[in-house]
Amino acid sequence: MIIRGGENISPKEVEDFLGTMPGVKDVAVVGCPSKKYGEQPAAFVIRADGSTIAEKDVADYCKDRISWFKIPKYVHFLDEFPMTASQKIQKYKLREMAHELWPDA
Repeated sequence: MIIRGGENISPKEVEDFLGTMPGVKDVAVVGCPSKKYGEQPAAFVIRADGSTIAEKDVADYCKDRISWFKIPKYVHFLDEFPMTASQKIQKYKLREMAHELWPDA
């Protein structure tokens, strides 16, 4: 659960929604530390083959379709996710990466 300024955000709900976006092959959503809100949603996206979607495209796709506070504040594109031996996404590594990518959040 991501807690953004008192609002509870289910990463799974945002992942399921972003998974319907054209050009998205896979997505993982984690909480990124925020000085103002405690946490902000951050999306790590794997583009579909040939896709050229950008960060702004993700925000535009979400606008007016999901609650404003669930829209990922940060978006980063990856070629692959860090995985466990049993092929599960290592979300703690994505949270660490979010903290490194956006340290002043």
